Amino acid sequence: MAGKVFFSVSMTLDGFIAPDPSDEVMGRQWMKQWMELQAWVFPLRFMRENLKLGEGGEEGRDNDIVRETFERTGASVMGKRMFDAGEQGWPEEAPFQTPVFVVTHEKRDPWHRPGGTTFHFVNDGIEAALDQARQAAGDRDVRIAGGGATILQYVNAGLVDEFSIALSPVLFGSGVSLFEGVDAGRVALEPIRTEHSPRVTHLTYAVRER
Repeated sequence: MAGKVFFSVSMTLDGFIAPDPSDEVMGRQWMKQWMELQAWVFPLRFMRENLKLGEGGEEGRDNDIVRETFERTGASVMGKRMFDAGEQGWPEEAPFQTPVFVVTHEKRDPWHRPGGTTFHFVNDGIEAALDQARQAAGDRDVRIAGGGATILQYVNAGLVDEFSIALSPVLFGSGVSLFEGVDAGRVALEPIRTEHSPRVTHLTYAVRER
């Protein structure tokens, strides 16, 4: 049986999943804000091990959620903008360790990285990328990794089954809004789970057609 299609992001209290993209190119202020948004992740044991940041780290429910998200994912899909930023910023052993399908107009051979990550470049749109990701994932889930515009395309196309938000006590004032442009007349949400930790609140929803 095919797995679910989901996304999982950190979000500020005022609704942004990344700083203002006009603060280019990943300038100092952009990086400072992004690190504040993701501050709950980096002390975790699983994240430190996965990114080869050293031994040790915090355990507990936050750590379990990050590990469970990684373990359920059999393949990922992302947009070209996210890939371009990550190609410069990810370590040589990219942190996915699964096939990743990049929605792009660029024609490019698969890019194999140490540790099991291979990036495939799909030129036929979001549905073609998802079809290939489903085949690669088998009975595991497909994660729409980002960025925000790509996530929104999948939501508006009715292709997302559920999503999780780690609501972080940070304010940006401007940035990449997760739901700006959402087809609210089509999308309905069903709460599945709410979990609190000392750093963030984890919100999980099923996506239904309105």
